[in-house]
Amino acid sequence: MTDTYFYFMKKIALLIIGLMTIFSCQELKEQQNSGYIVQVSLGSWHSPDYTAEQIIERIDTVSKMIPIQKVIIGWSDNKDIYRQVGDYLHNKNIRMLLWLPVFAETEEVCENSPAVDLWGKVPANYDLAAGEGFRFNCPSDPKNAANVVAVYDSLFSDCGFDGVFLDRIRTQSFVSGVSGVLNCGCPLCVERYAKEGVDIQAVKREYEAKGDAFFSVKGYSTADGFCFENPVAAAYFKAKGHVVSNSVAAIADSLRSRDLEVGMDLYAPFMASFVGQDYSILTAHADFIKPMLYRQTFAPAGMGFEYDLLQRAVPNAKGYLKFRMDVAFLNSQLKAMKPYNCEKYPGIEVNYRADIVPTSLEYISESIDAVKEHEFKGAVLSWNIMEAPLNHIKILSDK
Repeated sequence: MTDTYFYFMKKIALLIIGLMTIFSCQELKEQQNSGYIVQVSLGSWHSPDYTAEQIIERIDTVSKMIPIQKVIIGWSDNKDIYRQVGDYLHNKNIRMLLWLPVFAETEEVCENSPAVDLWGKVPANYDLAAGEGFRFNCPSDPKNAANVVAVYDSLFSDCGFDGVFLDRIRTQSFVSGVSGVLNCGCPLCVERYAKEGVDIQAVKREYEAKGDAFFSVKGYSTADGFCFENPVAAAYFKAKGHVVSNSVAAIADSLRSRDLEVGMDLYAPFMASFVGQDYSILTAHADFIKPMLYRQTFAPAGMGFEYDLLQRAVPNAKGYLKFRMDVAFLNSQLKAMKPYNCEKYPGIEVNYRADIVPTSLEYISESIDAVKEHEFKGAVLSWNIMEAPLNHIKILSDK
């Protein structure tokens, strides 16, 4: 054996070790970026529904059933809860994200200018539960945006969060009828729409002249969503997506500059344009998105719930299909998410409540199977792991 032979054998061995190290690191990275995200809803700002000990006990139980990558928790102002929960999570290599409302639910901690419809009136609220009135604020007022960031800085920046999860990043929906969707129409928003080439007064006149027909569509496609017949309506909803989503993007960028991971709570793609959520803008400023693909939620953001409200609000509008909230429709919404570059973790509800979220083992199983078939890295188990029946979690352990 010559020295040259041993030299080349050593080089080959070092190359193999290097490649094994690279593949191992890639595999570890994949493992770290896959799994489930769970949500812990603490209730109102000043009266948390759970103690740190209760939260830790539940997450410990759930983490023995399924891999947990991140925990979204908020939005109580009790810092001790986050510090204790954060210590536990970080010891288990689980990231902790603050559940932070943006354009609604902040009235208890800061003063904001409310959103108004195109006629200058504040739309009606939807009171699902204490602390969740779904009262929306103007997306264009810079003070509203500054307040959200200030809330994080003043209340949460020293609690050990790895990131933030932005909720209520939209306008009101058809929960408030047409008034909820044709907003905000304050002077600041009027000015921003004008920069988008849309005259709000012309939009108002067009709706008053056409009525429900203003909302009529030529059809629907997974790739492009609803195609409006009326060019004024089409221009308005495109501009609305720009106005609202660019405001959200600026807030997200400010928080990301603090070395925070940013996740976003989004409407299902087929309804997003009505509430001002432009996926192409938002995904460019998020680390991950959670489209709320709720087929068994009869409350705001539930897909069938919101679509039914649309048809009730504008019953004479033409072109709207009869969507069945089945797995085929879920697949269409999962497919609509694929073109965007950030990570996607579809929101699947695992809570149970007979009147609002009547989920079942079969429903949860088929929903997660669909998510995995589309090769997403995981899902967000929504919307409160503290209330989810454990058998709804256990069924996922075999997937």
